[in-house]
Amino acid sequence: MRKVFLVVERDVRLFFQYKAMVIMRAIWFVSQIAFFGLIASRMVVIADYFRYYVGGLATMTLYSAAVFIGFDIYEEAEHGVFEYLLSLPVTRRELVLGRSIGGGLRAFIYVGALICISLYVIGVANPLNFILALFSLFLFAFGVSGMSITLAVAIKSSDRFDILMGVLDALMVRLSTAMYPLNIVKEANPFYGWIANFNPLTYASDLFRWGAGVEAVLTFENPLLPLLGIVLFFAFFTFVGIVLYDKRIEGGGWQ
Repeated sequence: MRKVFLVVERDVRLFFQYKAMVIMRAIWFVSQIAFFGLIASRMVVIADYFRYYVGGLATMTLYSAAVFIGFDIYEEAEHGVFEYLLSLPVTRRELVLGRSIGGGLRAFIYVGALICISLYVIGVANPLNFILALFSLFLFAFGVSGMSITLAVAIKSSDRFDILMGVLDALMVRLSTAMYPLNIVKEANPFYGWIANFNPLTYASDLFRWGAGVEAVLTFENPLLPLLGIVLFFAFFTFVGIVLYDKRIEGGGWQ
């Protein structure tokens, strides 16, 4: 486990070298609350929509920060760092597990301050519920990092990966309950609503709102269902990431 922790520490330190990106995302988050959230809450006929939107915004930001680990992999491959990492006395299983945890942890550390802002706005009704919600967000961030690593290793093309992640980001956010309740999504298109039912971002957003006490328009009445969905999401991409890392890491060049 010590080697896994060393990989985690390296990825956390690496993320915070991107100071401009961290600052810009923080400014984007605050401006979304201050402008879009307040304006939309006056336009959308949904009870307590402002608090609902702030909860979803926190999970959207967590998702976008966790995805960034995949772009790190391509940058390392371009500069030859990837080969150096493979030469270290660390097994590939330890490497991909450490990178998944590191990607999720650094995203959570970054979003931690933004979550505090969210809680200042929406409050916390039940501390025990919120602790469970935080645990689910940890798993969600780790799962997204594992997904990003899996796709990066499977594609091995920075251009195609960039396009795919842009499309996936649009689908993950729009076909979820991060911005709008499920009944609104279903009214727009029943098929979109069906997809939103199985979207990990829906699970994370609902659990965060449930933990904070924003329960007016939750997708699931039982919080154990979205928690189970996030656990399965985390376990699947961690396992698949380890398998693909081992099989494809040296198969062909990186583009």
